[in-house]
Amino acid sequence: MKPPRGTQDLLPPFSQRFQIHERTGGELFERAGYRRIITPMFEDTTLFVRGVGEGSDIVNKEMYTFTDRSDNSLTLRPEGTAPVIRAIISHSLWEEGLPIKLWYSAAMFRYDRPQKGRYRQHHQLGIEVVGSDDPAVDAEVLWIGREMLRNAGITDATLLLNSIGDPRHEGCRTEYGPELRAFLEQHRDELDGDCRRRMDTNPLRVFDCKVPRDQEILAKAPTIDGFLCAACSEHFETVQGYLKDLQVPFTLEPRLVRGLDYYTRTTFEFQTSMLEAAQNTVCGGGRYDLLSQQLGGPDLPGIGFGSGIERVLLAQEAAGTGVASGLLDCFIIPVSGGQVSAALTLAASMRSTGTRVDLAVGERSVKAHMKHANRLGARYAVIIGPDEQARDEVTLKDMTTGEQRAVARDQVATAVASGHAIGVAVDEGGNTA
Repeated sequence: MKPPRGTQDLLPPFSQRFQIHERTGGELFERAGYRRIITPMFEDTTLFVRGVGEGSDIVNKEMYTFTDRSDNSLTLRPEGTAPVIRAIISHSLWEEGLPIKLWYSAAMFRYDRPQKGRYRQHHQLGIEVVGSDDPAVDAEVLWIGREMLRNAGITDATLLLNSIGDPRHEGCRTEYGPELRAFLEQHRDELDGDCRRRMDTNPLRVFDCKVPRDQEILAKAPTIDGFLCAACSEHFETVQGYLKDLQVPFTLEPRLVRGLDYYTRTTFEFQTSMLEAAQNTVCGGGRYDLLSQQLGGPDLPGIGFGSGIERVLLAQEAAGTGVASGLLDCFIIPVSGGQVSAALTLAASMRSTGTRVDLAVGERSVKAHMKHANRLGARYAVIIGPDEQARDEVTLKDMTTGEQRAVARDQVATAVASGHAIGVAVDEGGNTA
């Protein structure tokens, strides 16, 4: 049997690189004061209709929605921000102080046309900062996104940056909206059905269109940068100033609006040349200063990003930085049944000290076990034959250099940790020459 269309089994070594990226990303976030949050895989459908937007493609086309046995409408999580805000409201987390800084690693579900880099089940690393509209927070989030990608070996990522204003402020969208609508109405008959639908629900999101003919028309549309109010302009200029101080390069993109209705002010994407244009965004997000209130909570401005783990790993492979580090520190090989107990005891002892150890099983030759150790990426092989057992020793072989030496059994963990394995030849029976 195959997995459902649009899903995939993550197998070694891809799954190992997945784990490494998730771990290093989480460590980066926690060094910046973020704490992990884990929300349910499914939520009440109204959360996403109210939060993401009834007119968004996610709500209209992509959600996995079902009715449970109590006739409740539930939806598999299509994005990470709305559930985090719902959790903050549910547990009054603002009472612990502001801002609230959280990170997550979670599966997302969207019914989309499957293709490389776009899956119906995919995974995201994300952060959210809730309770502050300080432009310094925007700059911190963008710096963390850049660092996360650099740590993953994605060094060519371009930061695209925009401000889409604030609908609460005089000017901004209230002045820009009619100008954009007037332009779109002039071209209504030339635009595809999705664009015409977006014109009537959220005209800004017309810029999400990927149809080449529509893009040609939209290239001539007015952009919001000339309509920002004084407060939004000041906020955006301050963000840019902080980014320059942090030496985070960026490119202004006045047509960048992102695909969710809750965004306000700062929006951004990190794009890589390592992937095709349709899937080249490896991290994206923005401000959502109204989302908490839309979901029935207090006034809690926020900003965050989500980064597709699978896309980051595909970009790693394309950049030639996708080789996972060895899973094992050493692989213990008992030469015969008489050494199995000693091998089991040594493995247990080394694992208890934090050493990554696997153990050869089955009646195969030492040569066959060594080949398996290589396939597993073991740094060292530890061979216990009759002679070694009699001397309370092992033979430690460096799998990279081929060098090896005899080591006292109670010193194996220290030798592996020190990285020194120099020495003498061992025959295929495990006996030192």
